[in-house]
Formats: sequence, structure tokens, C-alpha cells
Amino acid sequence: MRSPFQNNSAYPCGRTSRRPMTRRQALQRCANGFGAVALSALFGEDLLAASRPGFAAPGANDPNRIPGPFEPRLPHFEAKAKSVIFLYMDGGPSQVDTFDPKPRLTRENGKPFAMKMEPTQFNNNGATLGSPWEFKNHGQCGMPISSLFPNIAKHADDLCVVRSMVAEFSEHTNANYFLHTGLGLAGRPSMGSWFTYGLGSENQNLPGFVVINGGLIPPGGLDNFNAGFLPASYQGSIFRPSDPPVANIQPQEKTSATQRRKLSLMRSLDEFALDRYGKVDDLESAISNYELAFKMQTATPELMDFSTEPESIRRLYGLDAEYNPTKIFGQECLLARRLVERGVRFIELTCPKVGGDRWDQHGNLKDGHENNSRAVDQPIAGLLADLKSRGLLDQTLIVWAGEFGRTPFAQGSNGRDHNPFGFSIWMAGGGVKGGTIYGATDEYGYKAIENRVEMYDLHATMLHLCGIDHKRLTYRFSGRDMRLTDVHGEVIEPLLA
Repeated sequence: MRSPFQNNSAYPCGRTSRRPMTRRQALQRCANGFGAVALSALFGEDLLAASRPGFAAPGANDPNRIPGPFEPRLPHFEAKAKSVIFLYMDGGPSQVDTFDPKPRLTRENGKPFAMKMEPTQFNNNGATLGSPWEFKNHGQCGMPISSLFPNIAKHADDLCVVRSMVAEFSEHTNANYFLHTGLGLAGRPSMGSWFTYGLGSENQNLPGFVVINGGLIPPGGLDNFNAGFLPASYQGSIFRPSDPPVANIQPQEKTSATQRRKLSLMRSLDEFALDRYGKVDDLESAISNYELAFKMQTATPELMDFSTEPESIRRLYGLDAEYNPTKIFGQECLLARRLVERGVRFIELTCPKVGGDRWDQHGNLKDGHENNSRAVDQPIAGLLADLKSRGLLDQTLIVWAGEFGRTPFAQGSNGRDHNPFGFSIWMAGGGVKGGTIYGATDEYGYKAIENRVEMYDLHATMLHLCGIDHKRLTYRFSGRDMRLTDVHGEVIEPLLA
């Protein structure tokens, strides 16, 4: 009796499955593989695996080894950084109140703004608004940093501040997509997905791209962390800075043997479908994700066991702080360090809730920015100090950035509107030149006027520090070779140590 899945008279159009291969097709497919089989026999499976550009598969000649999507891959050239921690400052911190002091704003505070104003998000523009915070020079480099960050300021000699960032969008959702994916629309792979696709991971029991959610998923939602057209296994996994970090990680079965049998059955069914229908990303990623979830059940309890950390480390990160958002972000930063130690490739931290808005002060600038800085200042400084003491800062790239900056003139009387024309970010560790300032804005801090840095340039530089040529990291989709930087971007050489 013929299988109902075969193309018989009951299924004349073949919609339920592919038509069986003809003998000619079978011979053609087999013949194309004969050369690879011979090469494998002559030079060994490790050499065959290593011959793929940018790919290294230790133990590839083990017939029982199932390759995974996160296997470590060789970079294009020697890397400075092995991991990236992206400190995402949701909402857009004000450059003129953080890392780009402008004395002219103070002198002209309350006066009509002297430059031409570009259209703003709300067009409720007021007078020139000086910074409520004092700037002092810090470190041997004498870097000016706002009093908003007394703890981060102690690490001025490790910071590389870029004052001339620009963005193409002044609205949160589009700007977030642009920051995270290189395009202002949903659907493209997140930079964390690109890093993991290009380099794999050094830990097969945890995801290669982890987003630690402190309480605020940015405008644009989970598409900021999506894999887009890359295989689904490369999308960001959302963790919480609490135990358990992942929802539904606890097994429902009474014994691990029972759970393993269920997973084996699911895998066999998925592989049967793959064999019948051909390569399907949804099925392949499902197989990979089931296996990873099973491994995470053992890996995550140990990962989240902060009790093994000395009390001094817990205090360093602010886990004993009276301000609860500081505790939350401190847990995020400590978890990020532990993920780096375990070989996770890309870790993004989102902001905690501070009772008001994120770094998006359209009004009440002073209270809003102080609440947000109070939440992140001590934990970030603790992260920098802890990584440095463990010898991990040199191989970990830290990036602090929002999606845009703020206007140097007021929105209403005491807020600032969105400003994509010139704003500040900073990087540390991972091969960047610490104690340096790159680029400049005008006397008001409104627009970049020197060494303008586009988002593509930032992405290209981040990839370069991890040993990846952004022009060579491509994925074939929709008839063209796609990349994080599209057809743009140049590595910012002066930022490199």
C-alpha cells in the first residue's frame, strides 16, 4: 500500500509533500557529494570543517557529535574582544548633561536659542537650557564627566567617549531599530544575532545572544533582538536578573530520563520531517532550541547562584543599595560578568523602571536624569572594576549608548526633546583607546561638526574589535548578500588601541 504522503492520484498536485526524487535527481545529488567524501577521507574531517571560511569545529571528526549553531568560529583576523556587553540606555540620555559639557549653554541659559532649530518630535521648543549638573575633569586624561556619574567618572582613563554620533531617526521605535539592526524598520537581524552568527559561542549550554531585561523592553519591542532573516537560533534570548532567569525553564517531568525520552521523540519526528521536506529553518532551529533548553536546565541554576560571590562583590555592584532600581541593574551587570566568564558572545542590558520615564525627559529633566543615573552609575562602575580586576576587561567590549541624544534648548520649560544630530556614547575595554574623546559637536552641543560617526561606523568598529570584517560578514537573502552595515560603514581607526 502506498503512503498517503506520496504523490498518487489522491494527491495529484503534491501539496502535502514534495514529489519523490527521480533516479536521475538522486544520482545527481549523490555525485555532487563524491568529491567532498574523497576530500574528507584524504585530509580528515577537521580540515574539511576548518576549510569553511570563518569556521572552526573542534572535534568535528567525532561521529557522535551533533554540530550546533553556536559552535566557535574563527574570526577573520586576530580579535581584541571575545564578548560584547551592550549597556542600552533606553530613551536617549542628554549629551550636554553627561559627557559633552557646553559652557555656552550655561551662559545663555533662559535666552532665545541662537541657532536654527530643526523640526523636533513635539515642536514645543523653549529657550536655551543650561545643564543643571557640574562637570569636572577626571583621571589622568582629564576627561570632563557630569556629576550624574560620580562612580563611572573614576574609570575615565578606561573610557573612549564619542561625542559626534548621529542617527537617522528622531522617533524612538525607528531609532531603536536603527541602533540595534542598522535599519530603521522591523525585520532585520539584531547586531547580537550578527555577532553570534559570525563568531558562534564558547558555551554550548547557554545562548550566544542574551538580553537581560531589567524591566523595560524598548519601543519597537522584541524585534530589536530578532534574528530577522538569519536562522532563528541566533535571535536574542530574554533573561531576567532573577532566579530563574528564563520562564518555563523548570522541567515538568518527574525524572530527567522521562524528559530526555520526550525530547528524543520530538527530535526524531522533526528529523523525519526534515528528511522528507528538506531544510527548513523553523524545524532546524526548533531542534537546536529544544536541545539548548534541556542543557540550560543544568546551566542556569549555577549561573544565577549569586551566593557564591563574595560580599565585597555584591556591594561593588550595588546589590545592597537602598534604591531598588540600583539593585536590579546591579544584578544585571553581575549576571553579565558571569555570562562573559562562561563564553557568551553578546549580552545586552535594558534599563530598570525608575518610577518615571526612562532616559526620555521631555519634562522634569533634573529628576528624571538623576533617577536613571542613580540606577546605573554604581553597577556600571562595579562592572568595569570587576572585569578589570579579573583580567577580563581587555577581552570584553563595553558599549554605553542610547538611540539618540537631547536638544540643547528646552522642551516646554524644563525638558529636552529628541536630538539625532549629535550625541555621545562611550566604549571601554576590548581593544579601544581608553582616556580619549573623539569627535565634537558645536558650541551648543546640537550638531556633530567634527569626525561625524554614523551608526554603521559604530557597528563596523564593534565587529572589527571582535575580529570580524563587516564587509565580509554576509548572509544571502532575497537575492543579495546582506550585512549588518548594509553598503555603508567604516572602522573608526582612531578609537582603536
